[in-house]
Amino acid sequence: MLNACLAWLRQRFALPPEDLLRDRVYRRLWTSILISSLGGQITLLALPLTAAVLLHASPTQMGLLTAMEIAPFVLFSLPGGVWLDRVRKLPVYVVGELSMGLALLTVPIAHWMGWLGMGWLYGVAFLLGCCYTIAGSAAQIVLTQVVPRERLVEAHAKNALASSGPEVVGPAVAGLLIKLVGAPLALAVDALMLALSAAILRGIHVVEHLSERSGAGFREELAVGLRFVRSQPLLPVLAATVGGWQLCHNAALVVQILFATRELGMSSSAVGLSYVGLGVGTVLASVFGHRISERLGPGPCLVTGIAISALGWGVLALAPLGPWGVAAFATMLSLFGVGAVLIFINFLSLRQAVTPQPLLGRMTSTMRWLILLPAGPGALLGGWLGEHFGLRAALGFACGAGLLLAAVAWRSATISGVRALPKIDHDAAAAAA
Repeated sequence: MLNACLAWLRQRFALPPEDLLRDRVYRRLWTSILISSLGGQITLLALPLTAAVLLHASPTQMGLLTAMEIAPFVLFSLPGGVWLDRVRKLPVYVVGELSMGLALLTVPIAHWMGWLGMGWLYGVAFLLGCCYTIAGSAAQIVLTQVVPRERLVEAHAKNALASSGPEVVGPAVAGLLIKLVGAPLALAVDALMLALSAAILRGIHVVEHLSERSGAGFREELAVGLRFVRSQPLLPVLAATVGGWQLCHNAALVVQILFATRELGMSSSAVGLSYVGLGVGTVLASVFGHRISERLGPGPCLVTGIAISALGWGVLALAPLGPWGVAAFATMLSLFGVGAVLIFINFLSLRQAVTPQPLLGRMTSTMRWLILLPAGPGALLGGWLGEHFGLRAALGFACGAGLLLAAVAWRSATISGVRALPKIDHDAAAAAA
């Protein structure tokens, strides 16, 4: 009887023969994402809680903290893309994981030495942003070296699942850890997980043939990437749409922890438990996102994600005090998780699907630069609105602007008309070069 039950379970939960996780290289990459995401849940709570609770940061200071993390994208994305097209991407990815771990490790050390202040956190946020800018772009390109292009939406959905699984258990663990040892020391755990992720990545073998250098200088190669993005009708519209969403997201992000702790009176552990809602939302969208994208099309699915996340910010803006307010905070996180996954599995797949391999670094960095240009002003605007008009005003702005953006994007045939992944236009790539 026991053997029959075990056989049924193996058959029921066995991976299909064609599943990406049956590929050893992709499985190792997926495992690395899973581990670093679990550590990332600690930082997601511990860094802003260190600022808000331990250092008593104002809304404007919280906005500046987020802006410092975004600044490297604006400063280094474009030159970083040119450099990435000249080097192997996997080593850059590994070094980036290790560098983020070292940056986070300085926070508990500074706290222990009595040096910790908002200036120190600004510096750590800037270093994390530098790693996200360069190593994050390298990570996205490594995926295209492991997975066939026609399976990119599926791969991004599985990667989102690797991130969303920890989002279910990670916040509760992070909240407990922060309660036991304090937010600064909890960041050391994420540093250890990033080191483990880097060790797993070092065991991956990918075949990468670097393109022959054309003899063009740095500025010329940078211009080629910009011309390619401009030459594709889809890419500038995607950048404007997701950039607008980033402005709304960061306006809400800088005040939501303050709203939870100061308006709703939630403790650090209660905030951590509420972040389980984010994990539930991302798991649901990761599991069903590929099928939703196939049914609606990548473009309409992306627009739907924008509308869902905007509704979440509206729910929190209208949240009452007491238990219903706590429930509204968890609901907002769930809706944001669903919306963000639907946005990015399609956004990443669409932009990679139309780009030839030799231009992936410059395209990736250019698109990341474009979508994050509005993020810093969004963070500063959210902090300013929260300080001068109340935290609810910042959340209400994010909701209203997000819904307006979704309505405009839905009327754009360039996005809403994309019902399948497009093909590479080699003529446009040649013209850009």
